[in-house]
Amino acid sequence: MLCDAHNHLQDDWLAPHLDEVAGECTRLGIGAMVVNGTAEADWPRVAALARRFAFVRPSYGVHPWDVAGRSPPWLASLRARLLAEPQAGVGEIGIDRWILESARPEDLPPGQPPPSPLAEQIEVFLAQLALAVELDRPASIHCLQAWGKLDELLHSRPLPRRGFLLHAYGGPAELVPGFARLGAYFSFNGAFLARRKTRHHLAFRAVPAERLLVETDAPALVPPAEWLTHPLPPSAEGKPVNHPANLAATYEGLAQLRQVPLAELTAQVQQNFERLFG
Repeated sequence: MLCDAHNHLQDDWLAPHLDEVAGECTRLGIGAMVVNGTAEADWPRVAALARRFAFVRPSYGVHPWDVAGRSPPWLASLRARLLAEPQAGVGEIGIDRWILESARPEDLPPGQPPPSPLAEQIEVFLAQLALAVELDRPASIHCLQAWGKLDELLHSRPLPRRGFLLHAYGGPAELVPGFARLGAYFSFNGAFLARRKTRHHLAFRAVPAERLLVETDAPALVPPAEWLTHPLPPSAEGKPVNHPANLAATYEGLAQLRQVPLAELTAQVQQNFERLFG
């Protein structure tokens, strides 16, 4: 069974293709995918997908890009949803300096609100992480250009007993052992198969086999052309759209990168996925 540790199947960009996407993922043996809500507005869509498709594992959170748009009772609403859905995870949550310091207007989705300061992002992240600890749910963590701060935060407080995911891990290889000791899993994204992503290649060669996962982050992070087996039309804004079925090619590329048989990698990743997400 192939397992997608992180995507956004509820995204509007995938809505016109949803039936085709679901059929192709089933045909390829993608038996589980964690679908991450990023704001209160899309949590009901994630829940609807979990009811419709047996392969969807729902996860709910407030993404660092969406911190400014949260409602006053957002945390109570998140707690209530998690209590009503015992199989659900907490995510996508995290911290992001890139959007504060490096992002260009053309890099961001249309209508993206101004980013929240890092201190506010951290407050919201830690509240959600504490909820994952309290309810023993897996947490899916986003981090961009803030790996040192994330390392500091994770070393200073309780963490979910079952572990947590560093989605599309882009930090240095040197931090992998310390994060792994804390209970981290690391998901490899198909975009990392680009030849220029040498830093990512080094990091994922360093990830212990029992901590390795694979993801698409669909509809974002399209793989390079030589690994793109399932193209989709661009979004209305002209942005490339990643098909979740590109997961199969990502497994193949990661097996080559780590120089292990594909069947061995697939079996190991399934074990890891079930250990973290149930």
